[in-house]
Amino acid sequence: MNKKQPYMNVGAAILFVIFGLLFFVLICRYFSIQITGEVSGQPLAAKAQQKYSREGTLQATRGVIFDRKGEVIAEDTASYKLIAILDKKMTTNPKKPQHVKDPRKTAQELAKYIKMDESEIYSILTNGIKKGKFQVEFGKAGKDITYDVKKKIESLELPGITFSRDTKRFYPNGIFASHLVGYAEQIKQKDGTYKSVGKMGIEKSLNEELTGKNGKINYESDLWGYILPDGKEKITPAQNGNNVYLTIDQKIQTFLEDAMDNVAKQYKPKKIIGVVADPKTGEILAMGQRPSFQPKTKEGIDKSWHNEAIETSFEPGSTMKIFTLAAAIEEKVFDPNEFYQSGSYKVTDKSQVIHDHNGSGWGPITYLEGVQRSSNVAFAKIANEKLGFDTFREYLTKFGFDKPTGIELPDETSGKIQFTYPIEKVTTAYGQGTAITPIQQIQAATAIANDGKMLKPQVVKEIVNHDTGETIKKVSPEVVSTPISAETAKQVRDILETVVTSPKGTGGRYKIDGYSVAGKTGTANIPGPNGKYLSGVNNYMFSFLGMAPKDDPKLIVYVAVQQPELEGSDAGQGAIPVSAIFNPVMKNSLHYLNIQPSELEKAEVNKLSNLKGQATEEAVKNLKEKGFETVVLGSGSKVVGQLPKAGTTVLEGEKVIIQTDGELTAPDMTGWSLRDVMKIANIAGLKLNSKGKGYVTQQSIPPNSILHSGDFLIVDLKTPEEQWSNESGQTEEDKEEKVQD
Repeated sequence: MNKKQPYMNVGAAILFVIFGLLFFVLICRYFSIQITGEVSGQPLAAKAQQKYSREGTLQATRGVIFDRKGEVIAEDTASYKLIAILDKKMTTNPKKPQHVKDPRKTAQELAKYIKMDESEIYSILTNGIKKGKFQVEFGKAGKDITYDVKKKIESLELPGITFSRDTKRFYPNGIFASHLVGYAEQIKQKDGTYKSVGKMGIEKSLNEELTGKNGKINYESDLWGYILPDGKEKITPAQNGNNVYLTIDQKIQTFLEDAMDNVAKQYKPKKIIGVVADPKTGEILAMGQRPSFQPKTKEGIDKSWHNEAIETSFEPGSTMKIFTLAAAIEEKVFDPNEFYQSGSYKVTDKSQVIHDHNGSGWGPITYLEGVQRSSNVAFAKIANEKLGFDTFREYLTKFGFDKPTGIELPDETSGKIQFTYPIEKVTTAYGQGTAITPIQQIQAATAIANDGKMLKPQVVKEIVNHDTGETIKKVSPEVVSTPISAETAKQVRDILETVVTSPKGTGGRYKIDGYSVAGKTGTANIPGPNGKYLSGVNNYMFSFLGMAPKDDPKLIVYVAVQQPELEGSDAGQGAIPVSAIFNPVMKNSLHYLNIQPSELEKAEVNKLSNLKGQATEEAVKNLKEKGFETVVLGSGSKVVGQLPKAGTTVLEGEKVIIQTDGELTAPDMTGWSLRDVMKIANIAGLKLNSKGKGYVTQQSIPPNSILHSGDFLIVDLKTPEEQWSNESGQTEEDKEEKVQD
């Protein structure tokens, strides 16, 4: 025992020294950490801050898109994302569980409110539990949950089911200028957050203006991330996106959408394009197309990705004749009363023959009638023989057809002017070969409607700070060119009005009660896959470009309908679906804008005096002075009869038939109303039969033939639309060319 004692003392001493040294090191380390606040060169305070400090994102609101009067077109609204907490550590009180305890029941209940099968929900929950995940989400089905659905799910009191607040883009009007407004999508960022990004239309072109800048919040939290009661917060506020006011008018846009819906349903066309503009400012008041899409769900977007009015150029057809006519009038080379030979024309000996749309023309007619009938030959001759190709080409540039308009919409294309060969130059004059966009036609038409001043089309009225209401940008009307004078513009409008009002005009369907309409029809062939034009009565792009009221236009409306399903066998019916859009949109919009109908000048009313016994020349002179259109039957020198009878109240402009003592001969009654024909039949004792309605196109007794009492007079009557339809019949040769009206 005594021998072992010294060894034990030595061992104890060694242990004492070792533990003493360890204790000394710990004491030194303790004071070192206390004094420096660092471990291995790393500050402990920063480490603690890093562990318990949290950073949250304050989501910025995307700017609101309004119409011109402040009606909401697109805005951000609250939505919620469904989350299931799986970590058992979140439950501190077993009586109030904070994690999913019963996956089967949870899946069964959630399946009632989100678009996901119960089995799939159950699989997500159980797989998450097996993998030790803290929480799981439910993909697309668990996103964009409305407040009402959120409240219903919360009322179930399912353990572990919670929500995170999010935003989504809301389009309250549904299909409403969808390609113009566009849409925005939530795109996931590198940091795991989502950002709303514009993908089409204004949402895309003004994405930078509409997109805000997210803010931040830094705070101290517990182990599970909850804010400590006395924790410090540091907040960097979010900067919300700017609001955009468009030039679109919700009411006029609705007129357009409704009219397009009706035509799409009835005629099932491949495509419809409609644009309404204010010619005094260049502002687009409505723009739409069919097919369209629902911006909320994107339903239908696969049928039409492009804004057809902006991104698609096509051969315009005879609406192009408006601008050829304007150039000719401006250069003082258009004489409406000059005659030319209609039917066919060769620009050079080696060029292909061009034809009028009815193949054979109407014989020698005036250039005014050529405009009314939409004669291709008339405009080919104007471009070649009156204007000259070089001058004509200059006007194409002045009217802006060789460059984009610069409208604030994405992906605008430009026109494609074919102007190399003589045949291309003359066909461009009447809208064939060369391709332009509807928005280019709208821009060019502002020069006609706005006394020569051509205005840039605009869809943005102003941009406003979302939070302060301060105007950041205000768009003013911009005159981009003055291709013609005010006097020329007035003359063009006067002539275009006759396209609508004349029995010979192609625009009879576009008359609007109370308003004078000036405009031009267009019928263009559609290129097929083999390079040739499609054949068949339906295979055309039918259009109309019109303005009203004629003397001081407040609106320009362009409508194009491609390949509608028409009944019958002629292309003239294409005006039916086009007018079914143009007429109600123009009329309703004028009423809505409180544009009063033109006060019709009261025709002078006169009582017809007794003309019997008067000299024929004197009677005709007196009637013309009073504004009556006089028709003389017979070659005698004295009046022996008249219709209407003496003492009858007659309106100014009404036909008065006077019978002379000479032999009666038949007048040319083409274009007469049935009422006037009845006067002839009555005074000459003829037996009258009529077929159809409208104006006389044929008469059984040739003009200048002697009339005998008791003879039969048969007249064929047709409406202006029916007349045009009959004239538009084509030969096989013509089908290889464009049909233009």
